[in-house]
Amino acid sequence: MNRVRNPFNALFNEVTTVQDEVARLFGRVNPFAATAPGGPPLNVWEDDHALYVEADLPGLDPAALDVTVTEGNQLTIQGERAAPEIHGAVWVRQERPAGRFTRAVTLPALVDADKVEAVYADGVLKLTLPKHEAAKPRKVQVKAGQ
Repeated sequence: MNRVRNPFNALFNEVTTVQDEVARLFGRVNPFAATAPGGPPLNVWEDDHALYVEADLPGLDPAALDVTVTEGNQLTIQGERAAPEIHGAVWVRQERPAGRFTRAVTLPALVDADKVEAVYADGVLKLTLPKHEAAKPRKVQVKAGQ
């Protein structure tokens, strides 16, 4: 069988190679660098009782995730997405990140690290980080002065 070669495939591969080299030149070697510095994008919000974090991490094995809280307010999410192995084919475009990543953020309040809950579902890591008692708001009784 005679295959017709598309001349734009070679051009497209060259453009992709140049894009990758420019990304490496400017230090964007982290596979998640296009979306966030140093890791996956995060949403963080809080209420009076806890901080909540969501990280988009599609296609990961939850066993490959490592979540730690240190110093009461330093959250680190580490993991690894295995590179897909495709036999008998040539990549035309490979944009999905693979490899190890680390995302570290300073939380706006102290949390109780022993009570942190982590759930991974549908490609999203959801963390509930209860605030430390010292970080929770307290109502102060105002006394009448004389």
